[in-house]
Amino acid sequence: MADFLYVIVKMIAVIHDMIMTWNDSFETVFSDKELHFLVIGILGMGMLFVIYPLFKLLSENHVLVIAWIYVFTVIIVIAFAIEIGQGITGTGKMDFDDIVAGVAGFMAMFIVFAAIRAVVLGIFRLIRSLSGGGRRRRDDYDYYD
Repeated sequence: MADFLYVIVKMIAVIHDMIMTWNDSFETVFSDKELHFLVIGILGMGMLFVIYPLFKLLSENHVLVIAWIYVFTVIIVIAFAIEIGQGITGTGKMDFDDIVAGVAGFMAMFIVFAAIRAVVLGIFRLIRSLSGGGRRRRDDYDYYD
């Protein structure tokens, strides 16, 4: 885990040095903080322009997918934070396999949840069709999603 983090830190340091070199070679007077402001801002907006249309498309009928993407992202951040915290405080071994195991646990539990949800929704739809409820309106899905 520590080696993995060192590789990431080294990559970030190389990119940082390249940006600082560009900053110096173009004789701009951006400070380190101003460059962080610009680079992270541009990175975030680039991600937003890619992700927003995808989420807009998914939001029409797939709210659970959006929720899963959000929770998955938060789980990864939490898992990394726990491992980094263990490495800094010495309360445990900082290990990448722990992150993989934690994320795998979330994935396994989500698959069980999705299977149970599919069965329950299937039963509701079967009961509705047998009782003559006919085709459901789009608004009816809000009760189950």
